Formats: sequence, C-alpha cells, structure tokens
Amino acid sequence: MEKLQANLVLEILGRPKEHVTEALNELVNKLGTEKGIKIIEKKLHEPISVKDANELFTTFAHVLVELDSLENYFGIMFAYMPSNFEIINPEKMMLSNVNLNELAGKLIERLHNYDAITKKALMDNEILAKKLHEVAPHLFKQQENTQTTEVKKKETKVKKTRKKK
Repeated sequence: MEKLQANLVLEILGRPKEHVTEALNELVNKLGTEKGIKIIEKKLHEPISVKDANELFTTFAHVLVELDSLENYFGIMFAYMPSNFEIINPEKMMLSNVNLNELAGKLIERLHNYDAITKKALMDNEILAKKLHEVAPHLFKQQENTQTTEVKKKETKVKKTRKKK
C-alpha cells in the first residue's frame, strides 16, 4: 500500500497558559517520533482564554503527516484523539480482507482494553466510596439528608399536580 498523507488537528485545554503551549509542543513532537509517522508540516497556534472558565486556556495545532499504513492512521486516532483527521492522499485505497481483518482486530483489542480500564475505574470508585463511608459516615449523612429533602420536595410537587387535575 502506498503512503498516506493526512491533516489532523490536535487540541489542548488547561492552565497555566505556558503549560498549555508546552504540552501541545510535546504532543506534536511525540507524534513525530512514532514509527511509521513523519511530520511534513506543523503550525501551532497561540493559546486563548476560554470564556466562562476560570484561567483555562485552549490551543491547537494543524499537522500534516505522512503515514506508512492505515494502521498508523488508526493508531493516531486512539493514541492522540485528534479533533479532526482527514486523509488527503491517496484518493482511493484498495484493501484486502486480510488487511481489513487485521485492522478490525486491533481496533477491537483497543476497545476491549478501554472497556476493561473503564470497568476497573468504576469498581475502584465504588470500593473507595464504601471505604470512605466506613471511615467518615458523617459526610454521607449530610448528603443523604439533602437528597431526602429534594425527593420530598419533588413528591410534594407531584401530589399538588395530581390534586389540581
């Protein structure tokens, strides 16, 4: 298969402003060190302040890359999660079912890994919440009282609505 050319946009959000610039620069440089990926052109934009967000800044980079394979294309999608990614060359591609099956297998493997990470994080969160409840139940009593009050207010509104009918 011939090499691919693609445009991509990478975005960063954070603070302080200098860190955002540095993080984006590091991200683009890391992309350029990946096997099978060559940066042809890059343009990094100055960070701007995010409206209604206290001291948060955002910036982005336009990057033109040359890729050895579709595997690199999908690898960038998962590893860097660009906000936009467009193959510009070649216009048409031929794939054998073997190549497509390999790509699908790698895609499925990544999705399973992300699923496992998510499930583990949810379980860890549940365990931590139970432990916190054991060592500091007073924190939860206040929260439970607030939730109970909110539920009672909603029930009262429902009862008033039913009486009006």
